[in-house]
Amino acid sequence: MFDSLSDKLERAFKILKGQGQVTEINVAETVKEIRKALLDADVSYKVAKQFTDSIKEKAIGANVLNSISPNQLMVKITHDELVGLMGGGMVDINTKGNPTVILIAGLQGSGKTTFSGKLALHLKNKKGKNPLLVAGDVYRPAAIDQLHILGEQIGVNVWSDKENKSPVDIAKKAIAEAKLKGNNVVIIDTAGRLAIDDEMMKEIEAVKKAVSPQEILFVVDAMTGQDAVNTAKTFNERLDFDGVVLTKLDGDTRGGAALSIRSVVDKPIKFVGTGEKMEALDIFYPERMADRILGMGDVVSLVERAQEQYDEEAARKLQKKIAKNQFDFNDFMNQIGQIKKMGNVKDLMGMIPGVGKAMKNMDIDDDAFKGIEAIIKSMTPKERADPKLMNGSRRKRIADGSGTSIQEVNKLMKQFDQTSKMMHMMGDKKKMAQLMKSMPKQR
Repeated sequence: MFDSLSDKLERAFKILKGQGQVTEINVAETVKEIRKALLDADVSYKVAKQFTDSIKEKAIGANVLNSISPNQLMVKITHDELVGLMGGGMVDINTKGNPTVILIAGLQGSGKTTFSGKLALHLKNKKGKNPLLVAGDVYRPAAIDQLHILGEQIGVNVWSDKENKSPVDIAKKAIAEAKLKGNNVVIIDTAGRLAIDDEMMKEIEAVKKAVSPQEILFVVDAMTGQDAVNTAKTFNERLDFDGVVLTKLDGDTRGGAALSIRSVVDKPIKFVGTGEKMEALDIFYPERMADRILGMGDVVSLVERAQEQYDEEAARKLQKKIAKNQFDFNDFMNQIGQIKKMGNVKDLMGMIPGVGKAMKNMDIDDDAFKGIEAIIKSMTPKERADPKLMNGSRRKRIADGSGTSIQEVNKLMKQFDQTSKMMHMMGDKKKMAQLMKSMPKQR
């Protein structure tokens, strides 16, 4: 996410490294590189120019304190301007109304249907809501089927009627059903098109008029760059939507849409999709996004994701096993599963300050776990529960069964042994104290 932009901004700031003071010349040179980085990221020229003009004005007029360098000053000014450009603060979704009606709009292929499912799961888990998903795309039976699959996956009911070709009628009947069944949120997934057309806009305007939604969210594929901003502008002129959802922000995107869209349509970005998993949906915080763009990480979001996956009862059982030195491959597999639920591994690494930058050229993703999982799944239940059974013949059988090599199995055994010992030591306060005493003192 934003890797290319982050690298180019970092290079721009290096112009001021070692400079004793801020001057019009070195600021102009830095600002020129920042503008180029933004244009390369597919930010609109008008937005990029306004943004860099503001940075230049603030940098030249700033008093540089003795405690910070011109380079640090420029990073701080750029950070503040990025936060302002993306909206300043988080804007929550409106869940007033009984039921709350949320209309999902966007072009075909933008990720509307998947987002509808993710939003339902988010409202169910985070806000204690009882949502109903509505299949309002009367032109694509596959979209209706997809919504039913997602609904089953996340435990949310789906309302559909394949025989009914009136999106307005479907929406009205779904809301009546929600009132009858006690659903306090209705999420209507509307039809998309490959391009904007008047018929499409009239249809969704009719749905809006018929159901008076509390919230209209416009879903846009972040990978379409500047086209996403132009599409948002057209939709906003007709629908006057309440917020934007950026999908596929975990892909090979230049990020221009995230930086331009608020400025162009004057509507907040409310959510960002960060992966294919149903849990991969983040509330949009401009400050956190600015931190990540400038390579400062996003520890708050990382901790929040970890807390979402935290199971107190499971953690207590694991702690007892660790204390008795009974940590086994079943526990190891469960820990991998929890990490994967938090999101894409490379994305998680990018949330740790400094780590994302250091690992940007390393090929790290969820596939890194596949070999480990294949090896553990090739073990018998007894072997998973008792790692001491792992002799040479068993390791060879596991390597053959998992499609890996003896070396890879041995490497996993070593990693497991080191992890097990470290966890046991951390659970033993006396041993931990001895370890700390044995460590060389810092001079």
